[in-house]
Amino acid sequence: MLSNLPEMPAGFVGRESELDRLDEALREPRLVTLTGVGGVGKSRLALEAADRVREAGGRVVAWADLWPLPDDRLLTATVADALDFSDHTAIEPVEALGRWLRDQERLLVLDSCEHVTRGCRDLVDRLLRSSPGLTVLATSREPLGLTGERVIEVEPLPAETDAVRLLRDRAAALGAGLDAPADLLAAGRLCRWLQGIPLAVELVAGNLAGRSIEEVEKALLSRLDLAADRGAGPPRHRAVRTTVGWSHELCTPTERLLWARLSVFRGSVDAETVRAVCGGGPLTPPLLAAALRGLERRSVVSVRGGRHRMLDTVREYGRMWLDELGESAEMSGRHARYFLEQARRADAGWLGPDQTRWYRWAEDAHPDLCAAVDHCLATRSDAAVELTGLLGFFWSCCGHLPEAASYLEEALTLPGAPGPARVRALWALGVAHVLRGDIRAAGDLAAACGREAEQAADADGLLRSAYLVGLIHLLTGRPMAAGHTAEVSLARAPGTATPGAMMCRLVRVFALTGQGFLDLAREEAESLRADCVAVGEWWTRAYTDYQLALVALFQDRPRQAVAYARSMLDGKRRIGDGFGLALGLDVLAAALAAEGSAEPAAEAYALGETLWSSVGHPQRGTPELGPVRVHYESTVRSVLGDEEYESVMLRSMVREPDEVLAELLGSTGRE
Repeated sequence: MLSNLPEMPAGFVGRESELDRLDEALREPRLVTLTGVGGVGKSRLALEAADRVREAGGRVVAWADLWPLPDDRLLTATVADALDFSDHTAIEPVEALGRWLRDQERLLVLDSCEHVTRGCRDLVDRLLRSSPGLTVLATSREPLGLTGERVIEVEPLPAETDAVRLLRDRAAALGAGLDAPADLLAAGRLCRWLQGIPLAVELVAGNLAGRSIEEVEKALLSRLDLAADRGAGPPRHRAVRTTVGWSHELCTPTERLLWARLSVFRGSVDAETVRAVCGGGPLTPPLLAAALRGLERRSVVSVRGGRHRMLDTVREYGRMWLDELGESAEMSGRHARYFLEQARRADAGWLGPDQTRWYRWAEDAHPDLCAAVDHCLATRSDAAVELTGLLGFFWSCCGHLPEAASYLEEALTLPGAPGPARVRALWALGVAHVLRGDIRAAGDLAAACGREAEQAADADGLLRSAYLVGLIHLLTGRPMAAGHTAEVSLARAPGTATPGAMMCRLVRVFALTGQGFLDLAREEAESLRADCVAVGEWWTRAYTDYQLALVALFQDRPRQAVAYARSMLDGKRRIGDGFGLALGLDVLAAALAAEGSAEPAAEAYALGETLWSSVGHPQRGTPELGPVRVHYESTVRSVLGDEEYESVMLRSMVREPDEVLAELLGSTGRE
C-alpha cells in the first residue's frame, strides 16, 4: 500500500504513553488533532504514530506538509498531492478528491495547520462527510473546531528524564559528551528552565560545541530570568522564544544574516539554491558555506537527503529579522528571479538528456516555484505569464494540474503584450484542459494560441498550437484531421529538432495508427524514436513506444508489443507522469494477454485501474485503444476464470504500486 511518510529521523526520545493514547485515538475518531506550543514536538509525535499505523497495515498513510503554504489557496492541491491523487477532472477539486476517497481506508496527516485553520476546517469537514474510511490526524497550535474532533494536547518532555536524555543524545552527536555528574546536574537544571520543550533543548544542544554546559547554563538562564521579569508570555512560549533568540545571538554575523535570508524559502532546498539566492554582500561563497555549516551544527537548519529546511518557529524568527534588515522585498525578488531563470533552463533542457532531471527538479522545488509565481503575479505580470507558461507543461505531466490551470488562468488575465511567452501560457493552459477532459475550452485556447503565435511570428508556438489541435482531433476520433494538421505545420517549420516539431511528429504517428496505416505508422514511429534516443529525450520517446506497442499488437507481434510497452512505462516512471503510466499499463496488459501471460496481464490491469482512479477518470486514451482493452481483458478473464482473475486483481491492488510496476517492467525494454 502506498505511504508517503517523510524520512524517519533517528533518536526519538520518550513519548510512549502519548503514542499509546494516539494508537487508541486513531482507531476510533475520524479526526484527531495534536495541539501544543511551537517546538513541543507535535510533528515528530505524529510521524511516529503514523509510522505505527503504516507498520500495522490495513490503511494507506499519507503525510501533507502544510508549513510551506502562505495561505489556504493551494491547500486542496497540496493534500491531493500527498494522497497521490493527480486530479485530471474539471469538477470542483474538493469534490473530486472526496469522490476518489469515498471507498478507501486511509490515514491523512495534516502537519502544521495553525496558519490555515479555516481552510483546513472546511476541507476536513467535507472530506470526512464524503469519505467514511478516512481518518485525519492534524497538528496545530489550536484545534480545528469540528464536531467530533478529539483534541490531544502534546506536553513537553519530562524535564528530569526524557528532556535530559534528548539533550545528552544531541550533544553526543556533536562530540560534546555530558557524562560527568556535574554536567548531568546542569543539564537537569537547564531542561527544567526550558520546560522540557524539544526544540529549545535541541537548540541548546547545538550550541554546546566549544562551550561547557555550565557556560551555556549561565548565559541562557540570565536571558530566561530577564524574559520572565518582563512577563513575556506563558513560560512555555517564553522558553521557546528566548532560546531561539539566544541561539540567534550566539550565531556569527554571517550566520545571522544567512538565517534571515533562508526564511525566504517555502520548501526544502539544496545547497546550490541556497548559494544562488542567499549569497551576496557579506555572504561570499566561502563565508556562506561556513555559515550554513554553522546553522546545521546549531540545529537551526536540518538536512535530509541533501536538502535544507528550517522548522516553522525558527523560520518565523528569521523572517522577522529579514524584515528588520529591510531585505524582505529584495530577497523575495531575488528568489523569484532565480526560479524564473531555472525554469528557463528547464525549458531549454527539455529536449535533451537532462529532461528527466528537470522533471524531478520541478517536483522537488514545487513549493518555491509556487512562491515565485505568487511574487510575480503580485509584482511583474510579464514574468508571471512567462513563468507559468514555462512551468505549465512540467506541472501537467507531474500531476499538478489544478495548480497549473489556476496559475495560468490568473496570469493570462494580467495586462501584457502578445508574444512568445503569452503563446506558451495559452498552449500550456490548453494542454491542462485537455488532460482534465475539457475539450471545448482546450479548443478555444488552441485557436487563440495559433492566432497569437502567427501574430508574433513564433515558429515553435505555431507547432505547439498544431500539436494541441491535433491532440484534440485524436481524442475526439478524428485521426485524419489530426494528421492533416500535423503535416501542414511540419511543412511550414524550418526544422524538426524543436519540442513543437517533435510533438507534431508524434501526432502524425498517432494519426497514422488511428487510420489503420500501420506500416507507415511503424516506420514514422521508429524514426522519431531514434531521434529521441539520440538526444536522450524521454517524454516523446515514451509515447512513441506506446504507439509502437499498439502497432505491434495490431500486427500480431505480442513479444515486441510487451517490450515497447515496458519501455514506455520506464520513460513515464522516470518523468513521474501518472496519466502516462495509466495509459501504458493498459497497453502492457493487452500485450501480455496476447503473449499468453494471463496472470501478469491481470496484475497490469489492476494497477492500471488504481492509477486511472488516482487521476479521477475512468480509462481514457485515443479511441482505437478501447476495443483492444475490452478484447484482451475478456481473454484474460476467460483464461483465468472469474474467481482467479478477481483474486489476482485484488492481490495486485493491495500491494505497493511501485513494487508491482517494478515486477511488471522486468527489463526496461528496448534501447
